[in-house]
Formats: sequence, C-alpha cells, structure tokens
Amino acid sequence: MVVTVHHLGVSQSERIVWLCEEMGLDYELKTYKRSPLLSPPKYLALHPLGAAPVIQDGDITLAESGACVEYITEVHGSGKFTIKPREKNYADYLYWREFANGSLQPAIGRAMALQFAGIPEDNNIRVRYDNKIAQLLQFADQRLGETKAWLAGEEFTTADIMIVFSLTTMRKFFAFDLNRYENVLAYLQRVSGREAYRRAMEKGDPEVDVQSLMQGTSPPLVEALQKRS
Repeated sequence: MVVTVHHLGVSQSERIVWLCEEMGLDYELKTYKRSPLLSPPKYLALHPLGAAPVIQDGDITLAESGACVEYITEVHGSGKFTIKPREKNYADYLYWREFANGSLQPAIGRAMALQFAGIPEDNNIRVRYDNKIAQLLQFADQRLGETKAWLAGEEFTTADIMIVFSLTTMRKFFAFDLNRYENVLAYLQRVSGREAYRRAMEKGDPEVDVQSLMQGTSPPLVEALQKRS
C-alpha cells in the first residue's frame, strides 16, 4: 500500500515530504495551495481539525507532523533515522525530536499571534516572547556547536526533520534573524546540501527559494501576508 502525503504549500507538512524522500519511500504526493493564507476547503475536509500535515495509508488517516513522522519511520522505514533505547544519544534524540513542536514553534506561534493582533513590539508580552525565542535559538545553537553535526549527535535523525521547518519556512510567516547563531546557520547549510531535502522542496514547494530560507536574514513573507500588511 502506497502512503499518500497531503502537503499544504509552505507549511510544516514539508517535514513529511522530506522524510519520504530521505527514506526513498514509494509515496503519492498531493499538493494544495493556500487560499489565500489558510487551508483550502479540499484540505480542510481531510481531517476534522483541518491542519497540515495529513497522511493516508489504507484506511488510516493521520495528522500531526510528529505522529506522521513516527508512523512512517516505524511502519514503513523499520526505524530508520531514529535512535533506539539504550543506544548512544537516545535521550538527546528524544529531547531534540520534541524540541521543535514542544518549545520552539509554540513560542514563535504565540509571538506571531501577538503581531497579527497589532500588539506593538515594545509591549511587555511581546518582549517576553521575543526573548523566549532568542533563548531557544541560543540553546539550539549551543547544542549544534557541541555536536558539529546533527541535533542528536553524529547521526542525521528525525529530530532534524522536525526542527528545520521552524528555522526556515516558519520565518516566512514570522520574521526573526538568525545571524547571531553561527552554528544554526552552518547546520542549515548541511541541511541544504542533502539531496533529499532539495528534492522534497522542489516537489512540494517549487515556488520557494530554498537558499533564501537558509540565510540569517528572514526570507520574504508569503504573498498573502504581504498583501495584508
């Protein structure tokens, strides 16, 4: 049975396309454009919550990027790109696999919501969340300075697949600068050198300038956001 990946353009569902490409999985990719910023009705109908990503495997329909990543790696990848209990760096792998959706992305999302609500940058709550994002980025930068490779250690894992969207494409919705984080920028260059990542972005988001995502300064906002500003 071929897994179907429903990818909403410029969204965290890019993680699933990238994973499938890294695994060399035989999968069906269906892409959806935003209309103009949120999911189109056809995508909303895939899952009760209407959020990206969504995958289908036979009679199974699954959402949440972390769940989709784990399902594909365990059911179709024999645990590839994971670290097992009692293996070296297992605890590090667990922590950094959860870091993106558990810490970094929620902080970015809250700051973005305040910005959309028109809360000024010098507001105490805005300052608090901006500082939280900086703290989290510094923590990730320190980790990558220690490993000089990937988040879990020497091996590329799904922890890396989970975090890259938060450091790159997410910045097309909420701008933040990475120039202070040299190890993060070096890490993103390693990511951009992976053929599977480039293939995934070409298939899922061909209109996105991938190299601009890897720079310290934020890439251009998505078109719908530019029109609203």
